[in-house]
Amino acid sequence: MSNNQDEGDQGPKSSFITYVAEGDQLFIKGEFAKAIESYTTALILQPTEKNCLVARSKCYLKLGDPENALKDAETSLKNEKEFFKGLYQKAEALYAMGDFEFALVYYHRGHKLRPELQEFRLGIQKSQEAIDNSVGSPASVKLENKGDLSFFHKKEEGKKGKANAPIRPLKKEQKQQNKSPRSEKTVRQLLGELYSDKEYLEKLLKDQDLVKGNTRSGIKVHDLILSAITYLDTRTEFWRQQKPIYARERDRKLMQQQWNKTKQSKPTSDPTRYILKSLEEIDLALAAGDPELSCRKARQVLKTVQGWSDEDVPNKKEVIGNLHSCLGNAKIEIGDMDGALECHNKDLEIARQNNLPESKSRALDNVGRVYARIGKFPQAIEAWEEKIPLARSSLEKTWLFHEIGRCYLELDHHTEALEYGEKSLASATEAEDDEWQLNASVLVAQSEVKLGHYQAAVTYFEKALEKAKLINDEAAKEAIRNALEDANKRTVEQLEAEKLGDGAEKNHDVANGNRETLNEESTEDKEETNDD
Repeated sequence: MSNNQDEGDQGPKSSFITYVAEGDQLFIKGEFAKAIESYTTALILQPTEKNCLVARSKCYLKLGDPENALKDAETSLKNEKEFFKGLYQKAEALYAMGDFEFALVYYHRGHKLRPELQEFRLGIQKSQEAIDNSVGSPASVKLENKGDLSFFHKKEEGKKGKANAPIRPLKKEQKQQNKSPRSEKTVRQLLGELYSDKEYLEKLLKDQDLVKGNTRSGIKVHDLILSAITYLDTRTEFWRQQKPIYARERDRKLMQQQWNKTKQSKPTSDPTRYILKSLEEIDLALAAGDPELSCRKARQVLKTVQGWSDEDVPNKKEVIGNLHSCLGNAKIEIGDMDGALECHNKDLEIARQNNLPESKSRALDNVGRVYARIGKFPQAIEAWEEKIPLARSSLEKTWLFHEIGRCYLELDHHTEALEYGEKSLASATEAEDDEWQLNASVLVAQSEVKLGHYQAAVTYFEKALEKAKLINDEAAKEAIRNALEDANKRTVEQLEAEKLGDGAEKNHDVANGNRETLNEESTEDKEETNDD
């Protein structure tokens, strides 16, 4: 079989991986619309690949399209109801749509499956807070009968009609009916700079000649304007539910009162509580998809902590390192890889100087991740190999060995990739984790293919296929079957080539033997002639 044929057989597989990788890079850069295009192309090749569906769902959320984000999340859960990434993404989409109660249900389901993941815990907290802010009545707020309270009346009417109904954005018809001059002040405050856009669109809607026309693509101008207004109304309602204006004002006043008190006494009455609460807020902002807020908060807390004495904060260095780590994680999500690397290296430097093994392990992990994302695989390997002695659990070692092996595979160092793949598989077996046994088996098989050991590759692809069937991963099963078929073909070709090689070698030996015989006869003839 020719090389071109091989490439043709492998095209769909490699194309899928290429498009997903392209989408990941575009997501990191913040080019979410382009990332959606890449993920969509990948999903044409593997429509049920759940991780790709989750990745596209994240992009839709970033672009303010929670409906499509929800569709992708639900599709990722179609064949595996307990796929935790899909559960988290579904919860995030529901939260963005304002369905806080339903979001809370899915955050709880995910937390039950994976209690060690902070994202679910933070999701539960933010959903509960959003529900409280939407329908609660904080004791610290004293409402007076003045100003714009129209939307409180709407909420009370809603609660009387259907006490346990989830909070959803209003439908178009409801918005038109509920609109009143008194509510415009609230809408203006919620929309901010976007309010002028909303006014402009509403004026356009009254232009009868304009709205009767169509765009070049055939879309009615009326529908286009109406959809834009609906989107702004949806966001208004969401922002209102997520953090009502009275609640924002209350929080601001409380923070101001607290700040005035702290200026008169110590920086804070309880530094430990302040730090823990702040770290939780930083993580919460990042999990909610607002890395800029997370970054600002981390900088603010870092500045505060740096101004305290070691007496106020005995583990000051450790806290500062942790805050640099938070900054680094936020900058990764923003797409500032240089800034992220600088922050994680500061965390690493502090950990080394102060002999903090857990902090060092965390920092090396993050430094390696950043290097791997920007394609600097030798540096990623260096960081992760330094982390190996600090890895505590078999599962942590499994992931670590696997990522190092992947980096070596990218660098075409196939022997090293095979070595780390085997280590990852051994750790995954020890941890009894089927999904990681699948991943490690695939890595070993791919390394064997690159080394030309096709029979060994077949063995490991078969092991991976067994695990894919066990965890019911349809996308993995399909990809592994294709790879297994290719490896089997290559095995047959290799055996045939070896047979041909053996035959050619035998013919070569016979030919050499004949030449030697002829040479001997020729020498004897010459000797006889000389004697004569």
